[in-house]
Amino acid sequence: MSDEKEELDIDDIERRMDGALKALKSEFAGLRTGRASASLVEPVMVEAYGQQMPLNQVGTIGVPEPRLITVQVWDKGSVAAVEKAIQNAGLGVNPVVDGQMIRIPIPELNEERRVELTKVAGRYAEQARVAVRNVRRDGMEQCKKLEKDGHMGEDEHKMWSAEIQTLTDNHIKQIDDALHVKEEEIMQV
Repeated sequence: MSDEKEELDIDDIERRMDGALKALKSEFAGLRTGRASASLVEPVMVEAYGQQMPLNQVGTIGVPEPRLITVQVWDKGSVAAVEKAIQNAGLGVNPVVDGQMIRIPIPELNEERRVELTKVAGRYAEQARVAVRNVRRDGMEQCKKLEKDGHMGEDEHKMWSAEIQTLTDNHIKQIDDALHVKEEEIMQV
């Protein structure tokens, strides 16, 4: 039977798989879909007060209209740095400075850019799938080691292997579903 010291931590395996899914959703949030979203500019880092800071720590990000993001910069001296950071972030947007307010109009995406973004989303999804499969591999190796060391019987090993495979299949399906939703969102005109 199982030894208390040597045991498979299925919760840790599931937590790590959930982490891969969460990272994917975070990456998807940064992909532009032609609609304004605060998550588009949240990862932008600004050189302020002698260090790199996230945009949301130097100003308030708002989305007053479907095609407009605003950043109300708190410190007047940081406005130029925020504008420069947004321009250099590779988002394909041109910020407009109006006092301490920076307006970021979100242009329509053309068909070529939409296709390019779906490919990027596909790459993100594949990275997440690989991460989930790596967690599965670690879990399976843990099972084999526990069985080899005599801490787990053959039947228990098969049961846990099936459990790990079920977790993997569920997470891969969630990744595929998230990718499908994101691709539809990107291709929507």
